[in-house]
Amino acid sequence: MSTLRELFFRHMGLPSRRPLAIEVERAEGIYFFDKDGKRYTDLVSGVAVSNVGHRHPRVLQAIQGQLDKYMHLMVYGEYIQSPQVKLAQKLSSLLPGNLDAVYFVNSGSEAIEGALKLAKRHTGRPGVVAFRNAYHGGTAGALSILGNERLKQAFRPLIPDVSFLDFNDANMLDRISENTACVVIECIQAEAGIILPEKEYLRKIRERCNETGTLLIVDDIQMGFGRTGSLFSFEHYGIVPDILCLAKGMGGGMPIGAFISSHEMMDKLTFEPELGHITTFGGHPVSCAASLANLEVILEENLTDAAVKTGELFYTGLRDHSKIKEIRYKGLMMGVELENEAITNELIDIFLEEGLISDRFLFRPSAFRIAPPLTITQEQAEETIQSIIACLDRLK
Repeated sequence: MSTLRELFFRHMGLPSRRPLAIEVERAEGIYFFDKDGKRYTDLVSGVAVSNVGHRHPRVLQAIQGQLDKYMHLMVYGEYIQSPQVKLAQKLSSLLPGNLDAVYFVNSGSEAIEGALKLAKRHTGRPGVVAFRNAYHGGTAGALSILGNERLKQAFRPLIPDVSFLDFNDANMLDRISENTACVVIECIQAEAGIILPEKEYLRKIRERCNETGTLLIVDDIQMGFGRTGSLFSFEHYGIVPDILCLAKGMGGGMPIGAFISSHEMMDKLTFEPELGHITTFGGHPVSCAASLANLEVILEENLTDAAVKTGELFYTGLRDHSKIKEIRYKGLMMGVELENEAITNELIDIFLEEGLISDRFLFRPSAFRIAPPLTITQEQAEETIQSIIACLDRLK
């Protein structure tokens, strides 16, 4: 009989030629365990998904409670379903007043797709402005605004009228014009290696959008739900988006996403044409129940403050190591820069041997990620820092 590993490579459609291919048996908190019982410390959190850790008891309880009632009933938006309504109300209560209409989807890419459609429908304009080295997903629309040619060239033609700016270059903002439907931006560029905005840069973008009647879409898919030390990353920078995209850390490990705007704007998707946006499984009741529990855990356990304190602990513990060139971080999302990609690859392999899981950034392969669950304790963080140092010491 074939092993599970053999079947994995035989029957799974795989996006990478070098998957880690760890056969995970179970996960709990900040750890998961392979079939041989080896423990791994998760420094990726499923790419900022497991912000409250793996299998948080309150998330599990919410899932089980909803399973006992009902699962999928009908395409999104036809029936009144308590988990959806309660989650939408809670999110709206935590956001600025113009963000009070929540459209649930299944993923970050779908949130971006919905936001792009809404922006074009509301403004009647064709143009989109995005940023180099930005990642927004893999569907056709999201790929069109992805700021890396290597990942998208094979799939052209894509959506037209997309212009790309350099992040933090305020001299390029005059390219946002009366022809621009929307600007799509990550407040902190994630897959570029955790690139923070320069002072006042995001305010200048907000002002330029106001001047030209352009909508500002903030992609908070990777940086939302406490990861940066606030519930949403845009809160650090004194701006409010017209449309907000969420996913990843939203579901406590369950698949869910959303794009959020004002009711005035969102209503544009209900006529000319009716069903202007539609999804079968968006807002799945089990995912919504998990998401609400996840949000309550973040708030009640004050994981935003925990992200700040633990991020500072990692930074202080690692910044002076001779192999590290730079650490860029906000809260508990860190990009640790090494000399080059080859050294980072070597370190990732050493990490695996020592039971640490990290990865490279898509557009900054010379840097590796530190983004454990926000529930990591100080003791666990200090132990992990020492393990990382021991691995760095093994580099040639």
